Amino acid sequence: MDLLEDSAPRGNQPEYTVSEISGAVKRVIEGEFAHVRVRGEISRVSRPSSGHLYFDLKDDRAVIAAVSWKGQAARMSVRPEEGMEVIAIGRLTTFPGQSKYQLIVEDLVPAGAGALMVMLEKRKAALAAEGLFDAARKKPIPFLPGVIGVVTSPSGAVIRDILHRLRDRFPRRVLIWPVAVQGEKCAPEVAAAIRGFNELPADGPVPRPDLIIVARGGGSIEDLWGFNEEIVVRAAAASRIPLISAVGHETDTTLIDHASDRRAPTPTAAAEMAVPVRMELLAWASEQGARMVRATRLRQDQRAQRLSDLARALGRPEALLDPARQRFDNWSDRLGPALLAAATRKRAAFNASAARMQPGLLTGFIGRERRLLAERAERLAPALARLARDAGRDTVRRRTEVDQLGARQTAALRQKLDALSERLAGLDRMRQTLGYTETLRRGYAVVRGEGGVLTTRVAAEAAGALEIEFQDGRLSAVTGGGTKPKKPRDEPPPFQGSLF
Repeated sequence: MDLLEDSAPRGNQPEYTVSEISGAVKRVIEGEFAHVRVRGEISRVSRPSSGHLYFDLKDDRAVIAAVSWKGQAARMSVRPEEGMEVIAIGRLTTFPGQSKYQLIVEDLVPAGAGALMVMLEKRKAALAAEGLFDAARKKPIPFLPGVIGVVTSPSGAVIRDILHRLRDRFPRRVLIWPVAVQGEKCAPEVAAAIRGFNELPADGPVPRPDLIIVARGGGSIEDLWGFNEEIVVRAAAASRIPLISAVGHETDTTLIDHASDRRAPTPTAAAEMAVPVRMELLAWASEQGARMVRATRLRQDQRAQRLSDLARALGRPEALLDPARQRFDNWSDRLGPALLAAATRKRAAFNASAARMQPGLLTGFIGRERRLLAERAERLAPALARLARDAGRDTVRRRTEVDQLGARQTAALRQKLDALSERLAGLDRMRQTLGYTETLRRGYAVVRGEGGVLTTRVAAEAAGALEIEFQDGRLSAVTGGGTKPKKPRDEPPPFQGSLF
């Protein structure tokens, strides 16, 4: 074997180890392609837990493996997606462990506006399929929000335009959440601001907004790309607070416009949508108040006219009360003589009965009654004994029932007496009100003659002697052709009383 090896022919090419060849290739590739821009379509995107990003760049004839380390992937302005056409900026190197070369990507740029629009339409269709753009889920904008939250850059002209417009129309309290409005930090900061406003407690030290405005000035599609990111769209769709998007100018459209509750063509227009004009509102309120006053006055006039018409159809109160007054006067005049006649009859009947009563008759009657009572008591004694014996067993029960019955009867009697007393008092007040004595107090007088009350001049002249009753007493008078007035009739002598 040694002879054979020694006799083997040797060339003049140097020998390399695998590592030497791999290192030489690495140096050549890195030296020639230290900074390259590669255009291709992204495929096979992989995002392991390490944070690195792996994907392929391909065209119709070749494929290049690409990798972006964790720090580089976090700084990318565009997140790689399957099928996206991009320009990858980085450097070529080799991976000796697998004998392949790969592109270390530092940044990705969309390959023209056409590619961005394709990706935008694809993302829009996917989010619309989830129902994030449905009109049914959009919330109404409050008419006059107390607090308005604005998500925008604090240093741009947008916030000044919004504040100026709000101050001109209807000053409101404004909370500003500063964010980056373009670049790699735009999307996460805008989404965090929307979620932050929604998570504020209603009764906390910082008031929760009633309305959110997401605003940015105009720019290219690349400048506004942060508002097309999925994280921003989902945050806007999930907002419980009504949201107005005012990104770009009137011709600029982003995905947040579809997910928001209202889209404004400009930030200034968003401020106009947020609040009404204070002076117009005051004028409208004043006009409505004047209309209400006029309507109320017209209604009152109509009711007054209606009441006046109905009052004319009613009778006069005097006409309703005059017949009752006349009947009362007639009965009042008849009451005195009737009482005197009744008292006379009763007195005569009593005197007749008293004349028949004698002391002996009373004595015999009393003795006879005593004997009858003694006999009845003797007959009732056994029954009383039995009754006492039987009554002892249920005395307590009977007493309770009697007490309860007595209490109820007492209450009922008291209630009935109160009602009767009140009714009697009312009738007495009516009698006093409707009696002729009230008429005397108003300056009238009652003229009486021998035949009673005189109501005509002819009857008074014929009577001669008159008795005139005033409010404070009676007065006798004589007419020109009459006789002297007679003395008033004496009252009947007082009743002497019974001898017994």
